[in-house]
Amino acid sequence: MRTSAAERRTAGEASAEPATLGEAAYQKLRADLVVGAFEPGKPLRLEALRQRYGFSFSPLREALTRLQAERLVVSTALRGFSVAPLSRQEMNDATETRILIECEALRLSMRKGDDDWEAAIVAAFHALRLQAERLSRTSATAEAADVLAMEERHHDFHRALIAHCDSPRLLALADQLHVETQRYRLPSLVGRIAVKERRNVTAEHREIMDATLRRSNDAAALLAAHYRRTSAAVEVAMGWSSKGARSR
Repeated sequence: MRTSAAERRTAGEASAEPATLGEAAYQKLRADLVVGAFEPGKPLRLEALRQRYGFSFSPLREALTRLQAERLVVSTALRGFSVAPLSRQEMNDATETRILIECEALRLSMRKGDDDWEAAIVAAFHALRLQAERLSRTSATAEAADVLAMEERHHDFHRALIAHCDSPRLLALADQLHVETQRYRLPSLVGRIAVKERRNVTAEHREIMDATLRRSNDAAALLAAHYRRTSAAVEVAMGWSSKGARSR
């Protein structure tokens, strides 16, 4: 039996605390990396991390090793761990790979999806739309917490679209690529509200949802276009030139 993201969170409230110190260190460090709390290329010294988070070296090493596998952290033999660099090429590669994975997962889900799958998509879109409307009523500057709440619902919606693909590997790859692109997207959104730009992101999500529920071949094309528009917006926010170098 499949459960929605909201149901999974409710069911997990009693066990919301990380099972190990390594897991706790991983979650805290990962969250800071994704929102851009550390500069790209910044060394991640164990002593500095111990002082920042209060964990001993062992769980911190465990967390850094996991984050290296997710491409959020890199390591060299002599210099240790550091924050993975950002580049236009890397972002576009992650985006295009995400499109390949999620479009295939979406096609499979449309082929196999049932009533519960459809209902979960509609519920996730409704939650996303409500949060977008809340953001649209705030001031011109979005707080990090507001953006993170929007991002969680955004991820829930996209996860609901592909949830019925019946491929744990596709879902795992989608989650990993979501994080890889998220570290580009989130820092560019904090301090400004995407829903107040000319782009109507809510309408884009509605179009994707409607096409998916119709089992239309247009759904995958709409999803791909949605991700590519986001990449283009991030490029502008990051100040990258046409050659991929960051402008000064």
